[in-house]
Amino acid sequence: MGEVKVIRGDITQLAVEAIVNAANEALLPGGGVSGAIHRAAGPELAAACREVAPCPTGEARITPGFRLPAKYVIHTVGPRWQGGTADEPELLEKAYRSALAIARQHNLRTVAFPSISTGIYGFPLEQAAPIALRVLREEAPHFDTLYLVAFDEKTYEAYAAHL
Repeated sequence: MGEVKVIRGDITQLAVEAIVNAANEALLPGGGVSGAIHRAAGPELAAACREVAPCPTGEARITPGFRLPAKYVIHTVGPRWQGGTADEPELLEKAYRSALAIARQHNLRTVAFPSISTGIYGFPLEQAAPIALRVLREEAPHFDTLYLVAFDEKTYEAYAAHL
């Protein structure tokens, strides 16, 4: 039975089979975690993303990890927060589930997620955390370890409180 771990750190440094990128629909390098992943992986990642783009909100795509310790990057697009009236919780859940479905299709056993949609997309952290952790716990039996990687203390505390 797999486990879910909440850790604080830099997702680009984890030696797991796949890391998840909180991507935009064009899969272009952006700010936040997406920019960090693209910088760490090198320019080959952007070229690979162009091959599999676009990626609608709630869906996921996979590319090699290139210069990352992770073999793969699974790109998923979470929703932009619009006040909670545009199916944001359902779309966030779908983004996590889509990424995990791709991981299962590729027989990946260790996957690390950032906090999807809680940065520039504005999804409230206190609402995102229970959604993410519920999905990860439900899917954990199919994996060895699923990580939720918090870049800062506020995010770590929000996810740890719901674990």
